[in-house]
Amino acid sequence: MKLFGIPILLFVFFFSSESDPVKINWDENKKLTWSDFKAQPSEGADYVASTSSGISFSYSYKLLEEKLTYDFTVQSYFYPEESWYKEAYVSEYILKHEQTHFDISELHARILRKRISEASFSKAIKKEMKAIYQKVEGERQTMQNLFDSESEHSKNKEKEYQWEQYVTKQLNVYESFK
Repeated sequence: MKLFGIPILLFVFFFSSESDPVKINWDENKKLTWSDFKAQPSEGADYVASTSSGISFSYSYKLLEEKLTYDFTVQSYFYPEESWYKEAYVSEYILKHEQTHFDISELHARILRKRISEASFSKAIKKEMKAIYQKVEGERQTMQNLFDSESEHSKNKEKEYQWEQYVTKQLNVYESFK
C-alpha cells in the first residue's frame, strides 16, 4: 500500500510544480532588470513595456471553544512570463516606471497585511478575509491605472517623478508590515 502511494504523490508534486506560474517575490534589495521580462511584446500596444504583478494571500484558522485563532501570509509577485518590453524603446527610465508598478503591488501587500492584522474576525472569517482582500485588490488596480494615466505611461516626467516619490514614501509608512 505504501509503494502505491509514493508514485501518486510524486505525480501530484510534478504536476503541481509545472502548472504554477513563475513568480518573482518583491525584494527591496533586488530591482527588476529587463532580463526579468520574458513575454513577447503585445502587438499594437501604445506603450513600450508591461509589468504583470499582483498580490496573493493564504490563511488558516481554528475555532476551538468559541475562540478563533488564525495565521496568514501575504506576498507580492512579479510574473516574468506575462511581462514584456519592446527592445527598441527601452531605457533605465522606463525600467524604473515598471519597477514602480511592482512597488505599488508591494505597497498593497503591506496594506493588506495591516488590515488583516487589525481586523476582528468572527466565525464568518472566510467571507471577511475575502472581503478585505477584494477591497485592497481593487485599490491596487485603481492605483496602477491612476499611475499610468497621470504619468501618461511614463511620458510625463514630472508626474512620473511625483508618483515614484509618493510610492516610496508610502512603502516607508507601511514599513512595519513588510
